[in-house]
Amino acid sequence: MKMKMSLGPEALAIPSPVWVVGSYGNNEQPNIMVISWGAICCTTPPCISIALKKTRATYSNIMEHEAFTISVPSREYLIETDYVGMVSGISHDKFSTSGLTPVRSRVVNAPYVEEFPLIMECSLLHVLEIGSHTQFIGQIMDVKADENVLGDNGLPNAKKVNPLVSSACERAYYGLGEYVEKACLLGGNLLEPQLEEELD
Repeated sequence: MKMKMSLGPEALAIPSPVWVVGSYGNNEQPNIMVISWGAICCTTPPCISIALKKTRATYSNIMEHEAFTISVPSREYLIETDYVGMVSGISHDKFSTSGLTPVRSRVVNAPYVEEFPLIMECSLLHVLEIGSHTQFIGQIMDVKADENVLGDNGLPNAKKVNPLVSSACERAYYGLGEYVEKACLLGGNLLEPQLEEELD
């Protein structure tokens, strides 16, 4: 029998997303930063949560403009994404140096990255002070996707988006793994007959 080792209270969830948050700074200067602390948190209304330290330029930008975007980079843009996560928007023009292109959202007051295949445009809904980080809940006002990353159902396909994922424990990037199976399928073999009827 395998024994579990206690690692203490640490934020070590695996995997985490690699998202690029877009916001406007002083004089409408477009800025981006990389985050891993983020997730979908509600479907009605559609919402996403991200967590930032107050020292980040993006924190002040979101508080001022009450909006942000999430641009999901593909593995093709690993170098640019890594750079964006290494420097501060307070002292660097990340768009200029990385060669990425800022696009002004038409639905919220924030920029997104033209080259990245999947975009979520968010209006600030809630702010929650937690401790070292502040959680921002953004209502998704629109989702934009490159046509070539859409699946047969007209929605983004994970393999085509080809996103990066993060391992906080290792401070490392990983690629998305191989397709395994449809959700809510194989587990049905373990359902009791009466539960199957309830799910129908």
